[in-house]
Amino acid sequence: MDIATILGIVLALGSIAGGQALEGGHLGSILQLTAFIIVMGGTLGACCVQNPLPVLLKAVGALSLALAGPHQDNKGTIKLILDLANVSRKQGLLALEGKLKEIKDPFMRKGVQLIVDGTDPKAVHEILEIEVEHHEEQGILAAKVWEAAGGYAPTVGILGAVLGLIHVMENLADPSKLGSGIAVAFVATVYGVGAANLFFLPLANKIKLKLKEEAGARNLTIMGLVGLAHGENPRLLQEKLEGFLSPADRMKETKK
Repeated sequence: MDIATILGIVLALGSIAGGQALEGGHLGSILQLTAFIIVMGGTLGACCVQNPLPVLLKAVGALSLALAGPHQDNKGTIKLILDLANVSRKQGLLALEGKLKEIKDPFMRKGVQLIVDGTDPKAVHEILEIEVEHHEEQGILAAKVWEAAGGYAPTVGILGAVLGLIHVMENLADPSKLGSGIAVAFVATVYGVGAANLFFLPLANKIKLKLKEEAGARNLTIMGLVGLAHGENPRLLQEKLEGFLSPADRMKETKK
């Protein structure tokens, strides 16, 4: 679970509700179903027009990456690669086949299988790199859907405000309907701007950040596997791979 994402959402909603209460307003005054339907429905419709269905489904699936993206255990990956390198150095590359069932990461398991099959190290690098690039491209497409939503939502909010004002103009003779019409007008704008800047755009950027973290972790795996295929000395391989660690993690390793 990404605590920062959850904390951010709670803080954003709590600040708005708290600010409304401090001003003496009622929470119910900003909970307008009509405005919500106009803004969210209009934004969703615009995104559907812009993107094909498979991309929309990927965008929904990418929410899990933003809310609970997998932790990249680079230290664990390095340890596993070094263990495989030691096995290979003592027993040969074919001995790695017995380790395949112990490897949980499908990406690494695929790379080790290529090595066991005798694939040229250069080809291993190319095959895995293509997979990383494709995965990142698909993730970027999903993030762009949320970016697009962040662009459409404020405009649809303004559209909702105009519709609310039209409703007000049509009912000038009936003062009892003026309040609800004006409320919808202003709340629609709040929903549009708020949804874009508090949710859609931050989620898009968080997804991109998580994709970069994943790409970095997979590049570490590729370098390790290529070194494994070349039969590099485990100590030299460790020095290379530790370059992917954060300064804090490297300090911990040095202290050990």
